Formats: sequence, structure tokens, C-alpha cells
Amino acid sequence: MKKYICSVCNYIYDPEIGDSDYEIEPGIPFEDLPDDWVCPVCGAEKEAFEAEE
Repeated sequence: MKKYICSVCNYIYDPEIGDSDYEIEPGIPFEDLPDDWVCPVCGAEKEAFEAEE
């Protein structure tokens, strides 16, 4: 699964880790995150993330 990086603060969403702050279990692809999910570091919306090369 692809990792996604926040263009505002460089936080990396790694689907193998998930996001414990928002109770996102490991194994959830970025595309399947809720629409209201935001970066746990800076609060940027999903649109601010880009697939990591």
C-alpha cells in the first residue's frame, strides 16, 4: 500500500501503521480514510496529501 505525505507539514500516513489518534486501524488504505479525517500533526485536510514516490 502507498504512503501519503502531507504537503503542509510532511507527516507521512503509513497504512501499515494506521493512525491511533483517530482510531484508524493498521491496514486501512489512504483512499478509505473517512472524508473528515485530517492530518494528526497540522490539521490539513486529505486534499493536502500526495502519494509518496
